[in-house]
Amino acid sequence: MERQNELDLHGKVVIITGASRGVGKEAALQFAARGARVVLAARTVEVDEALPGTIGETLARIEAMGGEAIAVATDLAREDDLKALVDAAVSRFGGVDVLVNNAAATTGDIWGKPFLELTRAEWLYQFDVNVHAPFTLTQLVVPIMEKRGGGRIINLSTGSGEVFRRAEEPPKLDAVGTFSLAVPGYYSSKRALDRFGNCMAPEFHARNIAIIGMHPGLVSTELVQIRVKERGLDDSVAVPMAVPARMLVYFAACENPWEYTGRLFWAEREMAEMGIELDPVASDA
Repeated sequence: MERQNELDLHGKVVIITGASRGVGKEAALQFAARGARVVLAARTVEVDEALPGTIGETLARIEAMGGEAIAVATDLAREDDLKALVDAAVSRFGGVDVLVNNAAATTGDIWGKPFLELTRAEWLYQFDVNVHAPFTLTQLVVPIMEKRGGGRIINLSTGSGEVFRRAEEPPKLDAVGTFSLAVPGYYSSKRALDRFGNCMAPEFHARNIAIIGMHPGLVSTELVQIRVKERGLDDSVAVPMAVPARMLVYFAACENPWEYTGRLFWAEREMAEMGIELDPVASDA
């Protein structure tokens, strides 16, 4: 792929789920640095000793930069919270131009739990957060984007997606170091999200809305660092959070999104092949 020119994001309204930490927080900072108005969504409002980061802290960082943002406490498994999130974006900023479906169910006992021990409730919860929440948010924002002349929807995928450019995908790993990757609900639900983007791209194109899937790779997030210490995750190939965050900004700002819509991409590879530089704002670069 050839690198495209990037459009001005000043004044664009961007909803980012999972914005209290990790890639979501980093992307929020990068969007704000470009002049976008950011709507921060996550469950974490109060400080959690077990896992750092709150949407209030992300909001404070953006405001300290001189940016515009609001923080909306959102449980992605609750439909009412999703509606309230979009309503808040419209009420404060007048609409939505970009939706980044970043949040995923990646904590708790469901991670690394063998298939035969996984309960139906745990399986359904992963689909609620990883697939049904993006479905509902997409359904809510598409009419808003269409009225504003178009928009972008970017879904965070996983290594289960077809992003490797090979006749067959590499075999799925059972573990990285001693860290188990036996997470059937996570991989199945993320693959469903990939397919959602594939099948909706033609319909959304007619509304001038692009939908793009992106595999961030193994990223050196706060959660990954905790798992390195506690559960033996091998992070030797982990990339900084700034890498997938920068590519989220690129896909939101690229001049011609139709080259990318309905497809899946791998952040680290695409960034290198197109010669995209990290933004100076990148907090962990």
